[in-house]
Amino acid sequence: MTEITLTPSAAQRVAFIADKQSKPAILRLAVEGGGCSGFQYRFGLADVVDADDCAVQTDGVTLVVDAVSLDLVRGAAIDYVEDLGGAAFKVTNPNATAGCGCGSSFSV
Repeated sequence: MTEITLTPSAAQRVAFIADKQSKPAILRLAVEGGGCSGFQYRFGLADVVDADDCAVQTDGVTLVVDAVSLDLVRGAAIDYVEDLGGAAFKVTNPNATAGCGCGSSFSV
C-alpha cells in the first residue's frame, strides 16, 4: 500500500505557492488534536524533510508527513480542488470514520 499520495493537481498548487514565497516545494501535512471531529489537518510549506518523515514526490513536489501523523493518514490522498465553494486542499482519508462538513477535521 502506498503510504500517502499527492495528486498532480495538489502538486501543481504547492509548486505555485512555494514559488510565490521563494521556498522549496515541500508540503508538510500534520494531524493535530482538535477540530469539530477530534483531529484536524494542518498544511504548511516546510524548509526541509526531517529524518523521521515519510516523503513522497509528485511532479517535483515533496509531500512530507511525520511518523505520528502518518498513522492517522496512511493510505490517504491529498488533492487540490476548486469548485463553487472555493479552492482548498482536500484529504481523502481511508482511516477516517467520521468527518465534519468543512472537511478539515475527522475522527478514527
